Amino acid sequence: MPDSHTHDHHHDHHHHHHPISNYTRAFIIGTLLNVGFVAIEFFFGFWTNSLSLLADAGHNLSDVFGLLLAWIGNFLSQRPPTQRYTYGLRRSSILAALFNALVLLLVMGGIAWEAMQRIFNPSPIPGITIMIVALVGVVINTITALLFMSGRHQDLNIRGAFLHMAADAVVSFGVILTGLAILLTGWLWFDPVVSLIIVAVIVIGTWQLLKDSVNLALDAVPVAIEPLAVRTYLMELPGVTQIHDLHIWAMSTRETALTVHLVMPNGVPGDGFLTETCHQLHDLFGIEHPTLQIETGDPNYPCTLAPDHRV
Repeated sequence: MPDSHTHDHHHDHHHHHHPISNYTRAFIIGTLLNVGFVAIEFFFGFWTNSLSLLADAGHNLSDVFGLLLAWIGNFLSQRPPTQRYTYGLRRSSILAALFNALVLLLVMGGIAWEAMQRIFNPSPIPGITIMIVALVGVVINTITALLFMSGRHQDLNIRGAFLHMAADAVVSFGVILTGLAILLTGWLWFDPVVSLIIVAVIVIGTWQLLKDSVNLALDAVPVAIEPLAVRTYLMELPGVTQIHDLHIWAMSTRETALTVHLVMPNGVPGDGFLTETCHQLHDLFGIEHPTLQIETGDPNYPCTLAPDHRV
């Protein structure tokens, strides 16, 4: 059974990936800005004896953790392969996106719990101080989110970092509005109610991140690829009479791999066919790492992986 492999390494002309150094710079800037903001919040929290500011500082520490998690995943996914880790550590970026979604949902759960407590036991807040600090939070988190905005559609891990920062910008903006509303009306219940609305919006967005990262961790076909279209393309290749053992999965949050057996009764058509097919798989579907096995369909040597239900 002749086995032919070929790989396409021209990664840059299909997805228009941004240079990795841009994300490294984004992670450095974002982490420094957020660590600085946490320090400011702790300082003013102690100075004004504001429990809510100290609690928000603790919450923003989770953002620093989320950023570091995404950064580590991004860094590890670029490590070269070894004899033990033959794909390198590319899947680290998928795990980072998964953990980031879980952390974000846990943080939102904490905010929701605190909001529920405050609905029944409203407490006065130092409006002006909190509004000023929240305004700083809006600026810092918006700047950090914008650093990751361009890559959020191509890379699930970068989307995790973007969502984390965007969520915080929205929370801080909500704090400004509620602080203003409480100053004007004296309605203390306004703060927890707005918090619950914000939490609901963020949870809806984060749920999709969690779903996508779990799917990639379970080797599902990435959502950007239609498996039936790939199968149709392969079936229509000249000389191909059948295909089987087709697998499409994400090696990382950026790279997709494919393996397939092509039944070609006339045998291997040559390296030109393999190279052109791999180029087409990349250009049409964004599959960077295809592996093609050619079989002639000899009934004396049937492929054990031929039925579609076999893995």
